[in-house]
Amino acid sequence: MIQLSLPKKLLCTALLLTLAGGLQANAERLTQDLTPVGAERAGNADGTIPAWDGGISQSSDRYTNPFADEQPLFVITAENYQNYRDRLSDGQVAMFQRYPDTFRMPVYPTHRTAALPEHIYEAAKNNLNSARLTEDGNGLLGFNEALAFPIPENGLQVIWNHMTRYRGGALERNFVQVPVQANGSFTPVRINEKLSWPSYLKSSADGERHDNILFYFVQEVTAPARLTGNILLVHETMNQVQQPRQAWTYNSGQRRVRLAPNIAYDAPGTATDGQRTTDNLDMFNGAPDRYNWNLVGKQELYIPYNSWKLADRNLSYSDILQAGHLNPDLTRYELHRVWKVEATLKDGQRHVYGKRTFYIDEDTWQIATVDHYDGRGELWRVGEMHQFQYRDVQVPWAVAETFYDLQSGRYLVGGLTNEEGVGYDFTQRFDFRDFTPQAIRRMGR
Repeated sequence: MIQLSLPKKLLCTALLLTLAGGLQANAERLTQDLTPVGAERAGNADGTIPAWDGGISQSSDRYTNPFADEQPLFVITAENYQNYRDRLSDGQVAMFQRYPDTFRMPVYPTHRTAALPEHIYEAAKNNLNSARLTEDGNGLLGFNEALAFPIPENGLQVIWNHMTRYRGGALERNFVQVPVQANGSFTPVRINEKLSWPSYLKSSADGERHDNILFYFVQEVTAPARLTGNILLVHETMNQVQQPRQAWTYNSGQRRVRLAPNIAYDAPGTATDGQRTTDNLDMFNGAPDRYNWNLVGKQELYIPYNSWKLADRNLSYSDILQAGHLNPDLTRYELHRVWKVEATLKDGQRHVYGKRTFYIDEDTWQIATVDHYDGRGELWRVGEMHQFQYRDVQVPWAVAETFYDLQSGRYLVGGLTNEEGVGYDFTQRFDFRDFTPQAIRRMGR
């Protein structure tokens, strides 16, 4: 056995004490200058972004708009967008140029409504001490439930925060996904999904281990009839390079369950009319290994936020969906601080997107908008996540996620629930056996 000399022992002790002191200082920051999830507590210098004061209070009244009486401070249009250029993404600018007569962004007062349960704040604090990236950066170790890196150091950690943000633990959701043609015509695709993170399962199979599982997911198209009958099952892994995402599909025509290793990266998304990739769902998901991730920094940006107006249960989908883009009378933009991350395709890798620029909301770690570039470097698709606070369960999440194709004039909207009753049901709890190949075979029958 090699013995350390006394000076080396003292040096090791000093290093450990320094490290412990740094971790303790970071933990204290989450109760001082940072929020419990790592956002800046203070507002901005000119007061247009307020300080975070704990977020909006919890309420059982999910869909009543707390800001219904507010009017826009101003409206950004194709005629005046240059006046606001430093607070717009390239994709938003391109939308004004593509639809100069119809696209506009009504900008409202900023409200920092994001609030999460206390046990999620505690998990984020614990992750300061334990969570770390694998050597190649494409997986997580020592992760606790949600928000892996509340004080991120690089672009990969920021994108992992988006993928590990809290989404209620377990839920069932019924929503529509709508490919909208250039002339504004559309046919809604109704989808049922069940999701559960491992710690929210009621029971597991004997010996089943969830070490590398982020969540379980089942997706079934329920309408229109021509698309029904096929079911997708996913076991989402945290390190998808070491252990690729486990996916199965049930084919109603063949009445068979098959492994589906191609449900990843730039494979076309389910029932999307080719208007988004598999890893576009939720703005980004899956293995990050095909890109280099550069953390550009923070900036202030006008992003979709507090979209109660868009979630109104009195709206029909024909009220919301117009040729080219969502009805701008129903959208709401606010000024928020975002993390800017640029993802560029690695040499030797393939993907339909050569570059992606992400803007991630500091209060929710949710990707708010993303610009997608094709292999020639041309801006191709613009993604936006319209979100609000599900006050009954303290979950900030989607009202609608959009992908605008600047080249074809078509777009895709996912997550709409206006005509779907409850929409997102966070009371559901599942057994592990609900997420097995046998389960989707039974569903198909």
